[in-house]
Amino acid sequence: MTFLPKALLIVAALGLAACNNPDRFGAGGPGADGGMGAGGIDTTGLGDPNDPNSIAYFNQRIGDRVLFAVDQSTLSAEGRQVLVGQAGWLMSHPDYAIIIEGHADEQGTREYNLALGARRAAAVQDFLISQGIAPSRMKTISYGKERPLEVCSDETCYAKNRRAVTVLSMGAGA
Repeated sequence: MTFLPKALLIVAALGLAACNNPDRFGAGGPGADGGMGAGGIDTTGLGDPNDPNSIAYFNQRIGDRVLFAVDQSTLSAEGRQVLVGQAGWLMSHPDYAIIIEGHADEQGTREYNLALGARRAAAVQDFLISQGIAPSRMKTISYGKERPLEVCSDETCYAKNRRAVTVLSMGAGA
């Protein structure tokens, strides 16, 4: 193979790789108004936060996360209130399944925090089941301390990282 065909293959491969991540700019990239591009067009795929049928509405208006106290997996009154809202939305949108992510702050060992995150996700799952959401629509996963929202050695950061997040996906029971 001569030099020109090799060079063209490399350029084509790099060009395709550059197209691999359409969200590579995140919320701070082009149209840095929270995913709404020119003319209010939703570029995130989450929909309009004012549309009660959109994922953005679920995430922003109802709330996609509950917070926990230090070293706890017991739901607070505020957490239960958010989950009641989530259950109501899920009951009226049966095409959605959810993944419940359990998270912990950076204190403690990796193993301990994975177990704590699993207990937090299970607490959310159990509450949603008690509200009438079918277990077949839910999966849980624990990330422990591996996916912090904020990184610092400060209680305000720790508090944001002690959470369970409900992630919507199409295809109930999938």
